Order: sequence, then structure tokens, then C-alpha cells
Amino acid sequence: MTSSQRGYDYKWQKARARYLRDHPLCIYCERYGLTAASSVVDHKVPHRGDQDLFWNEDNWQALCKTCHDSVKQAEEAAGLAG
Repeated sequence: MTSSQRGYDYKWQKARARYLRDHPLCIYCERYGLTAASSVVDHKVPHRGDQDLFWNEDNWQALCKTCHDSVKQAEEAAGLAG
């Protein structure tokens, strides 16, 4: 399944860009007193295709790529996401 088929289409790209504009800093870095630009809109609770959860902005968080690809992925692997 392609990313577009999973919901990451043009509509998502527009929503993502707006969200990152409104949330320019990584919230994980901020927890540790660091400052890093966010570049990923992460779903706090994995949506697994649930479109209501996918589009629920309360389930979104702004992360830098480093935190998304390391800390957040480790949390998900450990069952801590959400």
C-alpha cells in the first residue's frame, strides 16, 4: 500500500504544512530543554487506517525527524505510544 493510499495525500500535505507552521518546534526536544525545528507531524496513537483518528488533530504532535525516527519509534516498539 502506498503512502497516498494510507491517507498521506495532497490533503494531508496541506494539513501537515499548516500544523508545522503552527507548531514549529519539536515537543520531545522541548521536554529536555532543547530547541529543534519540527518536520514531522506524528500521530500520538497510531491510526492504523482509522480515518477519524488520522484526522483528529488532538492526536497529532510536532516532532523533529531525529525524535520521530528514534524516541517515538522506540516508544511504539515498547507499546508506550498513545
